[in-house]
Amino acid sequence: MSSHPPIPTRVVLLCGPSGSGKSSFAARSGLPVLCLDDFYKECDDPTLPLVPGSSDIDWDSPASWDSDAALTAIEQLCRTGRTNVPVYDIASSSRTGETAMDIERTPLFIAEGIFAADIVERCRETGVLADAICLRGRPATTFRRRLLRDLREGRKSVPFLLRRGWRLMRDERAIVARHAALGAHPCGKDEALGRVAAAAAGRCAKAPGAAI
Repeated sequence: MSSHPPIPTRVVLLCGPSGSGKSSFAARSGLPVLCLDDFYKECDDPTLPLVPGSSDIDWDSPASWDSDAALTAIEQLCRTGRTNVPVYDIASSSRTGETAMDIERTPLFIAEGIFAADIVERCRETGVLADAICLRGRPATTFRRRLLRDLREGRKSVPFLLRRGWRLMRDERAIVARHAALGAHPCGKDEALGRVAAAAAGRCAKAPGAAI
Protein backbone atom coordinates (compact mmCIF):
# COMPACT_ATOMS: atom_id res chain seq x y z
CA MET A 1 0.00 0.00 0.00
CA SER A 2 1.32 3.46 -0.92
CA SER A 3 2.35 5.76 1.94
CA HIS A 4 1.33 8.80 -0.14
CA PRO A 5 -2.07 10.49 0.13
CA PRO A 6 -4.23 10.31 -3.00
CA ILE A 7 -2.90 12.55 -5.77
CA PRO A 8 -5.42 13.79 -8.36
CA THR A 9 -2.92 14.05 -11.21
CA ARG A 10 0.22 12.19 -12.29
CA VAL A 11 2.97 12.90 -14.79
CA VAL A 12 4.51 11.04 -17.72
CA LEU A 13 8.15 12.10 -17.96
CA LEU A 14 9.25 12.17 -21.60
CA CYS A 15 12.97 12.33 -22.35
CA GLY A 16 15.29 11.41 -25.20
CA PRO A 17 18.14 12.98 -27.17
CA SER A 18 17.67 16.51 -28.45
CA GLY A 19 15.82 16.24 -31.76
CA SER A 20 14.21 12.87 -31.00
CA GLY A 21 10.71 14.29 -31.45
CA LYS A 22 9.66 14.80 -27.83
CA SER A 23 7.85 18.10 -28.34
CA SER A 24 5.89 16.97 -31.40
CA PHE A 25 4.99 13.67 -29.73
CA ALA A 26 3.80 15.46 -26.59
CA ALA A 27 1.75 17.92 -28.63
CA ARG A 28 0.04 15.09 -30.54
CA SER A 29 -0.83 13.24 -27.33
CA GLY A 30 -3.67 15.67 -26.58
CA LEU A 31 -2.47 15.96 -22.96
CA PRO A 32 -1.30 19.13 -21.21
CA VAL A 33 2.46 19.55 -21.68
CA LEU A 34 5.03 21.09 -19.35
CA CYS A 35 8.18 22.05 -21.27
CA LEU A 36 11.11 21.28 -19.01
CA ASP A 37 13.50 23.29 -21.19
CA ASP A 38 11.97 26.39 -19.60
CA PHE A 39 13.89 25.52 -16.44
CA TYR A 40 17.34 26.00 -17.98
CA LYS A 41 19.70 28.22 -15.99
CA GLU A 42 20.47 31.66 -17.38
CA CYS A 43 23.68 32.44 -19.26
CA ASP A 44 25.18 34.45 -16.38
CA ASP A 45 24.77 31.64 -13.85
CA PRO A 46 28.27 30.85 -12.49
CA THR A 47 27.40 27.15 -12.06
CA LEU A 48 26.93 26.54 -15.80
CA PRO A 49 29.20 23.70 -17.02
CA LEU A 50 31.52 23.89 -20.05
CA VAL A 51 32.11 21.29 -22.75
CA PRO A 52 35.46 19.66 -21.84
CA GLY A 53 38.31 21.25 -23.80
CA SER A 54 36.07 24.05 -25.07
CA SER A 55 34.71 27.46 -24.11
CA ASP A 56 31.18 26.36 -25.13
CA ILE A 57 28.57 26.10 -22.38
CA ASP A 58 27.41 22.49 -22.15
CA TRP A 59 23.65 22.91 -22.45
CA ASP A 60 23.34 19.11 -22.66
CA SER A 61 24.63 18.63 -19.13
CA PRO A 62 22.04 18.29 -16.34
CA ALA A 63 24.11 20.85 -14.45
CA SER A 64 22.80 23.50 -16.87
CA TRP A 65 19.25 22.89 -15.65
CA ASP A 66 17.34 23.74 -12.45
CA SER A 67 15.98 20.34 -11.49
CA ASP A 68 14.60 21.54 -8.14
CA ALA A 69 12.43 24.22 -9.78
CA ALA A 70 11.21 21.76 -12.41
CA LEU A 71 10.29 19.20 -9.77
CA THR A 72 8.45 21.83 -7.73
CA ALA A 73 6.37 22.80 -10.78
CA ILE A 74 5.51 19.15 -11.50
CA GLU A 75 4.45 18.51 -7.92
CA GLN A 76 2.30 21.67 -7.86
CA LEU A 77 0.55 20.62 -11.08
CA CYS A 78 -0.07 17.15 -9.69
CA ARG A 79 -1.44 18.34 -6.35
CA THR A 80 -3.22 21.59 -7.27
CA GLY A 81 -3.55 21.62 -11.07
CA ARG A 82 -1.66 24.88 -11.47
CA THR A 83 1.83 26.37 -11.28
CA ASN A 84 3.96 29.23 -12.60
CA VAL A 85 6.48 28.42 -15.34
CA PRO A 86 9.44 30.53 -16.49
CA VAL A 87 9.40 31.78 -20.08
CA TYR A 88 12.86 30.89 -21.39
CA ASP A 89 14.45 32.26 -24.56
CA ILE A 90 16.97 29.71 -25.84
CA ALA A 91 18.60 32.13 -28.29
CA SER A 92 19.57 34.54 -25.49
CA SER A 93 19.84 31.84 -22.79
CA SER A 94 17.70 33.88 -20.43
CA ARG A 95 14.34 33.95 -18.71
CA THR A 96 12.13 36.65 -20.18
CA GLY A 97 9.11 36.32 -17.91
CA GLU A 98 6.74 33.89 -16.25
CA THR A 99 3.44 32.34 -17.26
CA ALA A 100 0.70 30.55 -15.35
CA MET A 101 -0.08 26.94 -16.29
CA ASP A 102 -3.46 25.54 -15.28
CA ILE A 103 -4.42 21.97 -16.16
CA GLU A 104 -7.53 22.01 -13.93
CA ARG A 105 -8.64 18.45 -13.09
CA THR A 106 -6.76 16.65 -15.86
CA PRO A 107 -5.59 13.32 -14.39
CA LEU A 108 -2.44 13.07 -16.54
CA PHE A 109 0.05 15.41 -18.19
CA ILE A 110 3.40 15.15 -19.94
CA ALA A 111 6.62 16.83 -18.79
CA GLU A 112 9.10 16.69 -21.65
CA GLY A 113 12.74 17.62 -21.99
CA ILE A 114 16.22 16.18 -22.38
CA PHE A 115 16.71 16.11 -18.60
CA ALA A 116 13.40 14.48 -17.67
CA ALA A 117 15.13 11.21 -16.79
CA ASP A 118 17.14 12.98 -14.11
CA ILE A 119 14.03 13.42 -11.95
CA VAL A 120 12.42 9.99 -12.51
CA GLU A 121 13.36 8.65 -9.11
CA ARG A 122 12.38 11.83 -7.26
CA CYS A 123 8.96 11.83 -8.95
CA ARG A 124 8.55 8.17 -8.07
CA GLU A 125 9.44 8.84 -4.44
CA THR A 126 6.84 11.60 -4.15
CA GLY A 127 4.15 9.43 -5.73
CA VAL A 128 3.48 11.59 -8.80
CA LEU A 129 5.04 9.39 -11.50
CA ALA A 130 2.78 7.58 -13.98
CA ASP A 131 5.53 6.55 -16.42
CA ALA A 132 8.92 7.60 -17.79
CA ILE A 133 9.65 7.20 -21.50
CA CYS A 134 12.78 7.81 -23.56
CA LEU A 135 12.12 8.35 -27.27
CA ARG A 136 14.84 6.84 -29.44
CA GLY A 137 15.51 6.62 -33.16
CA ARG A 138 18.34 6.69 -35.69
CA PRO A 139 21.18 9.07 -34.71
CA ALA A 140 21.46 10.42 -38.28
CA THR A 141 17.74 11.21 -38.37
CA THR A 142 17.91 12.87 -34.97
CA PHE A 143 20.92 14.94 -36.08
CA ARG A 144 19.12 16.20 -39.18
CA ARG A 145 15.87 16.98 -37.34
CA ARG A 146 17.69 18.77 -34.53
CA LEU A 147 19.87 20.88 -36.85
CA LEU A 148 16.98 21.97 -39.06
CA ARG A 149 14.91 22.94 -36.01
CA ASP A 150 17.73 24.85 -34.33
CA LEU A 151 18.63 26.72 -37.52
CA ARG A 152 14.99 27.57 -38.20
CA GLU A 153 14.52 28.91 -34.68
CA GLY A 154 17.90 30.66 -34.53
CA ARG A 155 18.68 28.99 -31.23
CA LYS A 156 22.45 29.52 -31.32
CA SER A 157 25.19 30.40 -33.82
CA VAL A 158 25.69 28.04 -36.77
CA PRO A 159 29.22 26.95 -35.71
CA PHE A 160 27.95 26.18 -32.21
CA LEU A 161 25.01 24.16 -33.56
CA LEU A 162 27.28 22.13 -35.85
CA ARG A 163 29.76 21.38 -33.06
CA ARG A 164 26.95 20.40 -30.72
CA GLY A 165 25.19 18.35 -33.40
CA TRP A 166 28.20 16.20 -34.26
CA ARG A 167 28.97 15.65 -30.58
CA LEU A 168 25.39 14.58 -29.81
CA MET A 169 25.21 12.27 -32.81
CA ARG A 170 28.35 10.47 -31.64
CA ASP A 171 26.99 10.25 -28.09
CA GLU A 172 23.35 9.43 -28.87
CA ARG A 173 23.40 5.74 -27.95
CA ALA A 174 25.17 6.56 -24.68
CA ILE A 175 22.57 9.27 -23.95
CA VAL A 176 19.72 6.77 -24.41
CA ALA A 177 21.54 4.23 -22.24
CA ARG A 178 21.95 6.83 -19.49
CA HIS A 179 18.25 7.71 -19.58
CA ALA A 180 17.37 4.03 -19.36
CA ALA A 181 19.68 3.60 -16.36
CA LEU A 182 17.86 6.48 -14.66
CA GLY A 183 14.52 4.70 -15.08
CA ALA A 184 13.10 5.84 -18.45
CA HIS A 185 11.87 3.15 -20.84
CA PRO A 186 13.56 3.49 -24.29
CA CYS A 187 11.19 2.97 -27.22
CA GLY A 188 9.90 4.30 -30.52
CA LYS A 189 6.86 6.51 -30.91
CA ASP A 190 4.32 3.71 -31.46
CA GLU A 191 5.23 1.95 -28.21
CA ALA A 192 5.39 5.31 -26.43
CA LEU A 193 1.82 6.06 -27.53
CA GLY A 194 0.70 2.76 -26.04
CA ARG A 195 2.40 3.52 -22.75
CA VAL A 196 0.81 6.98 -22.57
CA ALA A 197 -2.60 5.41 -23.26
CA ALA A 198 -1.99 2.90 -20.47
CA ALA A 199 -1.02 5.69 -18.09
CA ALA A 200 -4.15 7.62 -19.06
CA ALA A 201 -6.17 4.52 -18.18
CA GLY A 202 -4.64 4.56 -14.72
CA ARG A 203 -2.02 1.86 -15.16
CA CYS A 204 1.17 3.33 -13.70
CA ALA A 205 4.52 1.81 -14.65
CA LYS A 206 6.29 -0.30 -12.02
CA ALA A 207 9.65 0.72 -10.66
CA PRO A 208 12.55 -1.42 -11.93
CA GLY A 209 12.64 -4.56 -9.84
CA ALA A 210 9.28 -3.86 -8.21
CA ALA A 211 7.03 -6.74 -7.37
CA ILE A 212 4.11 -7.29 -9.71
